Amino acid sequence: MRNLKAVIAYDGTSYVGWERQKNGLGIQEVLEEAVHTITRERVVVHGSGRTDAGVHAWGQVASFAIQNDIHPNKLRLGLNAVLPPDVAVLSIEEVAPEFHARRSAKSKLYRYTILNDPARRPHARFTSYHFPQALDVDAMARGARHLEGTHDFSAFAREADRKKTCVRTILCARVLAESPFVHVELEGTGFLYNMVRIVTGTLIEIGTGRRSPDRIPELIAGKARDDSGYTVPPQGLALCVVRY
Repeated sequence: MRNLKAVIAYDGTSYVGWERQKNGLGIQEVLEEAVHTITRERVVVHGSGRTDAGVHAWGQVASFAIQNDIHPNKLRLGLNAVLPPDVAVLSIEEVAPEFHARRSAKSKLYRYTILNDPARRPHARFTSYHFPQALDVDAMARGARHLEGTHDFSAFAREADRKKTCVRTILCARVLAESPFVHVELEGTGFLYNMVRIVTGTLIEIGTGRRSPDRIPELIAGKARDDSGYTVPPQGLALCVVRY
């Protein structure tokens, strides 16, 4: 068996998320069917992590094993020929047998994009969250820096996840202005369900002056979900890079 690593990009608008599900079409299922079409082999495609419905990826990493001796680049071309236009394989390479897209990952970088302008941009409606009120990006950036390090992120977790450990490590947290967009970027060794979207909602409230950026440590220490911000919608979120 050959173990392959693929880098995948997709527009998650029309999908129920990464994982194969009974209630709709997931990216995993689309890829597995494409591999079967090209190689005639049934495989399980393992992703570096699960993205939710409506969430996108610029650099999702997947791994799967095949017996076929097809060259990786020829396989990439074949898959892209049969995949729908909102899913693309950017690269494929053969890797060591022990490589696993999720278990081998060291960190992931997510970006949430906010359209911060009174006027909507129709072309960006599926890839950004329109927030018309002016945001103080410097204040948001100060708040984001308090997230860096290893903390219990219970305040940014849904109730179901609070029954397990909510300790995670954020390697870098920053807020970037690229008018008319504001980007929230978080890189970490792991994330809770909806964590990036709850963090972004909290930072938006800092940007409007509703919260002080220096209250983030207190919020983390309190561990109360009701004290943090709202959950922003999924379409602004993208998995950008997975590092190994």
